[in-house]
Amino acid sequence: MKRALRFCLLPLALVLGACGNPPSGDPVADATYPTRPITIVVTFPPGGGTDLLARRLGADLQEQFGQPVVVENRPGASGNIGARVVAESPPDGYTLLMVNSSFAINPGVYRSLGFAPRRDFTAVMNVAFVPSVFVVPAASPLRTLDDALNAARPERPLPFASCGNGTPQHLAGEMLARATGASLQQVPYKGCGPALTDVISGQVGMGVVTASSAAPLIAAGRLRALAVTSPQRSPLLPAVPTVAEQGISGYALDQWHGLLAPAATPPAVVARLNATLARIMLRPDVQAALREQGFTPTTSSPAAFQDMINADIDRYTALTAAIGLHAD
Repeated sequence: MKRALRFCLLPLALVLGACGNPPSGDPVADATYPTRPITIVVTFPPGGGTDLLARRLGADLQEQFGQPVVVENRPGASGNIGARVVAESPPDGYTLLMVNSSFAINPGVYRSLGFAPRRDFTAVMNVAFVPSVFVVPAASPLRTLDDALNAARPERPLPFASCGNGTPQHLAGEMLARATGASLQQVPYKGCGPALTDVISGQVGMGVVTASSAAPLIAAGRLRALAVTSPQRSPLLPAVPTVAEQGISGYALDQWHGLLAPAATPPAVVARLNATLARIMLRPDVQAALREQGFTPTTSSPAAFQDMINADIDRYTALTAAIGLHAD
């Protein structure tokens, strides 16, 4: 199958890397920071993937810095409540924000955020990706992504379960529909767990969920994976081809997770945080632990992460406008 891409997608996967020595002109890390406890605000409830990632990084930062690192959960409004708290915090490096790709989706979904994502924050580091995966019940006659797209006809749209309105999984399905012309109809759920339950039972013919939530069910033979949304195959599901591999050139959605600081945080403090996180993320034990939780560990410079956030805000705002998605 070879299908023309009908919606302009900016690539999520930028070239990311941590450098041992800053190039000339980059800020020198502030070796005196920190001198007191740091708070990492998480925009989701305890126990979820973003929360667990923040707690792992918080414990490692505490070990590196010799200062307490406290994780504080501020869920609500798809992450906007916690983001607003950090946007209004002093720009001193002692209040950080742990976010995922929803941070870049929200500007297109909410007319009033209470903060400006580009103006009120500065990027520290992208630390991990989690791809999504298109899945069908194990007994489904749909064996490939091409089968699913051919079955999704205007007179009978193919329903797909997502983890909720405005989630990366919702937009992954909408991107596929716009890229191929297939008639897909979102069925939103309150989380990936309930979505998976109804896909397994056959209540919904297809689902788009996080790869980490689906992997055990795929391995157990209860689900069939059709494609992952990331630019490259996921280490968690190495046998599952990407959407792009199956003829949909340029398709990519890889949910990122990273740390932000309030705007005007001193560059030397951001540099210190970035360098410390890079050392943590390159440790084999950290990488193994995160992969076990379904993450693909990575590192980035602050500038590369900021560029990725800005590019995603642009493309998700265009997509949510095109499909008329608003939450307020």
